Amino acid sequence: MPQDTLKDHGAEKRLVNIRIWVAIGFMTLLGVGLISRLFYLQVVRYNELSTQSDDNRVLVQPIPPTRGLIYDTNGKLLAVNKPSHILSIVREQTKDLDGLLESIGTLLPLTEGELQRFHQRVKRRRPFEAVPLKFDLTSEEIAQVSVNLFRFPGVDINAELIRKYPEGEIFAHSIGYVGRINDQDLRRLDPALYSGTHTTGKIGVERSYESVLLGKPGHQEVETNARGRVLRVLKKVSPEAGLDVNLYLDTELQKVAIEAINGRRGALVAMDPKTGGVLAMASNPSFDPNLFVTGIDSKTFNALNTDIERPLYNRASLGEYPPASTVKPVMGLALLANDVVKPEDKIFDKGWFQLQGSDHRFRNWKRSGHGWVDLPRAITVSNDTYFYIQAGKLGIDNLYDFAGQFGFGHRTGIDIREERPGLLPSREWKRGAYGQPWYPGETVIAIIGQGYMLATPLQLVESTALIANRGRYVQPRLVKEDIPEVQGEFWGKDIKIGRTPEADAKNWELIINAMEDVIHSPRGTANWRIGRGLKYRMAGKTGTAQVVSIAQGEEYDAEKLKEFERDHSLFVAFAPVEDPQIAVAVILENSNGASNVARKVMDSYLLPRLTAESSRAKGEK
Repeated sequence: MPQDTLKDHGAEKRLVNIRIWVAIGFMTLLGVGLISRLFYLQVVRYNELSTQSDDNRVLVQPIPPTRGLIYDTNGKLLAVNKPSHILSIVREQTKDLDGLLESIGTLLPLTEGELQRFHQRVKRRRPFEAVPLKFDLTSEEIAQVSVNLFRFPGVDINAELIRKYPEGEIFAHSIGYVGRINDQDLRRLDPALYSGTHTTGKIGVERSYESVLLGKPGHQEVETNARGRVLRVLKKVSPEAGLDVNLYLDTELQKVAIEAINGRRGALVAMDPKTGGVLAMASNPSFDPNLFVTGIDSKTFNALNTDIERPLYNRASLGEYPPASTVKPVMGLALLANDVVKPEDKIFDKGWFQLQGSDHRFRNWKRSGHGWVDLPRAITVSNDTYFYIQAGKLGIDNLYDFAGQFGFGHRTGIDIREERPGLLPSREWKRGAYGQPWYPGETVIAIIGQGYMLATPLQLVESTALIANRGRYVQPRLVKEDIPEVQGEFWGKDIKIGRTPEADAKNWELIINAMEDVIHSPRGTANWRIGRGLKYRMAGKTGTAQVVSIAQGEEYDAEKLKEFERDHSLFVAFAPVEDPQIAVAVILENSNGASNVARKVMDSYLLPRLTAESSRAKGEK
């Protein structure tokens, strides 16, 4: 059979043509679809998609400002900014955060505290914000992470300035410290001001002057690749650095104060009566503020917070103690101002006093008494009986009004937030606190600074400066610069600014002469301790505050009491008497020797100045 009869060439040709046209049609449809899609994306949705593209490619990064520095009165740096290499993670750039942390942990030691604080920061972060994981990386750690960055998406190492306190524990309570921003901080802070900033002032000057020290943040627009790495900076707005702050605090004087306290629990505040500048504010024991800057671990914090000696507690401005006999000069002025006594009026002290109709004896510290005593001698020898007898004549109302003019019962308004008002009792206070009337016996013990009355060392130095200035008031302050918007927060809330106690000039001199005899007279209560060998004239007053009551007929014996039940030792003073340049208040808890601490501080401050003045005077002659 012929081969042509087995194969239909026409049919095959038609089939091939059909296939070609189908292929052409399919390709045409694909082309039309592709062109339509391109038209839709590049024409119809151009604006929307180009914006999204820029968002993926361009990021706005905050630039934190440089925090202002803090200097002491002599220009010594007390708070600085130290460069630190920080390992940070951008959450949005990693899919498995837990796995990433585990991998990093194989290269770097990560503590439970660091991981805990990191997870807390992640919850509070802004989108695409780098969250610090580890601070102060060493050179070896930086090298280990750098060579493995390709394995760690979202991880980067940046240099950042962190706060450093060169003097450590010495100024922890007054300067304070910065710490990591927490949830409580976020409720009161403006997020716009803290873009890129991870810390804020927590206590002391660092918190009170936060708005001045912080500065204003800047920002930069950067182009990134698909992995989030920065390729180039497109636009930059520089931040404004915070302002520096200068303090009245004297580093060397502060060290002398801490050395003089010698490990005991207590506080000292030294102030310039002319300016109100606080020259030293020591509270012992203390703590290292550097521990809080990058986040303190819970174990260390709990150890500090539960320590029976309370190192975190600023005794200088928060400690409320019975002022004891340190208030006798103020009470003496109150007796004179209210015409209760004349300077020459005398009482006979047999060692105790009784209210009419009562068998309770209010005892003088000297059991045998001081014999005939007038007001100046009552202050010099710290006679209790003299004041007991006058208490009823003065009355609690006059006592409250006059002592209030010296700042008792009110915050001083010093420019740190950590301050308490103490307690100046009154009839109204007693009825409100206990629902009871005021009793005559309570005035008897209030007039010698015991009973309900409480004062801070800061209040004691404020009242001492008032006496040194013969009634001229000065505002206690730490910062030299006048910054009304900051200081206004402290001056005007429960503060009596610019008050002048009502007392005649002759009464001021009488009280000051009596305080001078406390130091320089052989019968003065501080003479045998600090009066010998003084090269300047000092006026002061000792005080001993009871911690536990001693039963009638028993004598105080420190050896029989537990340490925390022993009396507190207090001392207030100013010098030189003729031209006051320093006022000091000291409290030693459950210990004695407050006057010795004050003497060492005053010698350190005054002797170089008096020597320099003497040399200048000789040179002029």
